[in-house]
Amino acid sequence: MFGKTKQKSELRFDVVNKDWVVVAEGRGKRPEDFKKKKQEEVVDNMPCAFCDYFCSEKFRDKNFAVVPNKFPAFFLQKNKETKSENALFQKIPSNGFHEVVVFNDHSKQLWDFSFNEWEELLGIYQQRYIDLSKEDFVNYVSVFHNHGKMAGASLIHPHSQIMGIPFFDKNISSPLNSSKEFFKEKSQCLFCAINRAEKSAKTRIIFENSNFLAMCPFASKVNFEIVISPKNHLPYFEKISEQEKSDLAQIFQIVLAKINKGLGSPDYNFYLKTSPCDDREYPFFHWHFTIMPRISVWAGFELGTGIEIITMPPEKAADYLKKIKI
Repeated sequence: MFGKTKQKSELRFDVVNKDWVVVAEGRGKRPEDFKKKKQEEVVDNMPCAFCDYFCSEKFRDKNFAVVPNKFPAFFLQKNKETKSENALFQKIPSNGFHEVVVFNDHSKQLWDFSFNEWEELLGIYQQRYIDLSKEDFVNYVSVFHNHGKMAGASLIHPHSQIMGIPFFDKNISSPLNSSKEFFKEKSQCLFCAINRAEKSAKTRIIFENSNFLAMCPFASKVNFEIVISPKNHLPYFEKISEQEKSDLAQIFQIVLAKINKGLGSPDYNFYLKTSPCDDREYPFFHWHFTIMPRISVWAGFELGTGIEIITMPPEKAADYLKKIKI
C-alpha cells in the first residue's frame, strides 16, 4: 500500500479560464530558492539595430521609438481571402499590424524605469491601441513584453510589442465567455467579485494603491504569477484616465522591482487582456495585465494535458514578494 506523506498537493479551479492547475507544494522550494542563479555575463558586442533608431533625427532625443517589426507575424497583404485545400485544411492571410516599442537605453530594463518613464510607456501603449483599433480589419490589439530567452525575447535590447490582429482565439474568448456567463448569473463582474474576495482574504495581495490591485491569483499558472487588476470596473484599457495611468505606472514600477530583487532578475512576460475592438459591446469584461516570471519549464504532463503544475502556493509567493524591500 501507499505510505503516508507530509507533502501537499491540490487541484485549484481557475474560474476565469475554466480549467485546473495543480499546486504541488511538496515538489517545490522555499520562495527565496526561486531566485535565478547568477550566470557569467554575456558579452554584448554585436551591433544593435534597435540602437540605430536613436541615431536618427526622428528619435534622437526620445525615450521610446515605435516602429514596424522587421520580421512581423502580422502585416498588410493584398490577398485577404480565405484559402482552403479542403474542409480539413483552411487558412487565411495573417493581415494586421506588428509594431515594436523600443526603449532608448540598450541596458536599462523595465524594473529600472522611473515613474515618469512608466507613465510615458503606458501612454504609448494606450495611444497605439487607439490608433490600431481604428483599422477596419483589426478586431483585437495585443500589448505584451518579453524579457529574456526563456520568455521568447530574441534581442537583448529591451522592447515591447503591439499587434493589431483580425481575430481572437481561446485565450481571449475563454475569459470573455466566463465573464459573460458570470454577469448573466450574478448581475456583477467576475473580476470585481475576485477583487473583493482577494481584498477580504488578504493572503494573495502584493501591493495596492487607489486604483489597482497586484495579486498572485488563486489558480496561478506559473510560480509567482501576478495579475494587476483595476479596482473599478473598466472593460476597455484604451479608456484609462490620466490618474489611473499614474497609479498603474506606480504599481508596475513597484511590482517589477520586487520581482527583480526577490527572484534574481528572472526572465518574464507580461501581457494585456482587454475587451476586443470589434464594434461589439463588452460591459461584462474587466481589463487586466498578467506578469509571468519564467522560472520553470513545462514538461510532459503539462504539454500532454494542458494542466499546469506549480510548486509555490500563491499565498506564499505573495507573502514573499510583499516583504521584499525596494
